[in-house]
Amino acid sequence: MSGRTRDLFAGVVLEVDPRVAGVDEVGRGPLAGPVVVAAVILPVDHGLVGLRDSKRLGATARARLERQILAVAIDHAIALASVEEIDSLNILQATMLAMQRAVASLRVRPAQVLVDGNRAPRLPMPARAIIGGDDLVPAISAASILAKEHRDRLMVALAGAHPGYGFERHKGYGAAVHMEALARLGPSPAHRRSFAPVRAALFAHAGRAQCLPAVPASEHDAPAAPLQSRLSDSMDPDPMPTGR
Repeated sequence: MSGRTRDLFAGVVLEVDPRVAGVDEVGRGPLAGPVVVAAVILPVDHGLVGLRDSKRLGATARARLERQILAVAIDHAIALASVEEIDSLNILQATMLAMQRAVASLRVRPAQVLVDGNRAPRLPMPARAIIGGDDLVPAISAASILAKEHRDRLMVALAGAHPGYGFERHKGYGAAVHMEALARLGPSPAHRRSFAPVRAALFAHAGRAQCLPAVPASEHDAPAAPLQSRLSDSMDPDPMPTGR
């Protein structure tokens, strides 16, 4: 879509009220880590050049645009849904919850919310879902960039807390190196147990542990703790959802 068409599309919305919040998420598809949502309100004359879907930007361009967005935005907020919430609610509902949190955290109440994708959360103001909105609406593009940069930093921190999985490289997505580490180490607390590959690794790892021979204890050793066998009690039986 041309820049002129993009500007005209945004202009139709902004003619109604300049307090339009763009909302986008990052992290629906990974096997680990939270889903992160950003909400951004930009001025009509924001002057930002190069806004687009964060997935289509390199790391240097994203970092530069993040600084520029934070400098000119009327308001912005970032929220997340935890791994535990993803596993208990499912990834779609957890994403909707994070979107509600992000909008609610804005200091400036938006007159309208535009959300990337085909579904918008229930909000106390008009909300509209726009497929491909992160490449059409500047405020949604800005939200995509802020969410991506924030989540990437979270995953680097998780890599320090849970070494061996390579979170700092693949950010929790199902890369080959991640799948190999998952099979070798088993899931970490940062993994989404409701996602099929994680659940399979959990059961496989538990099965191997149960097959290990008992180690004789000396008279000074404390009794060995029993193996946990009811690993599936807290798991969501739904199959792995799809998403970003």
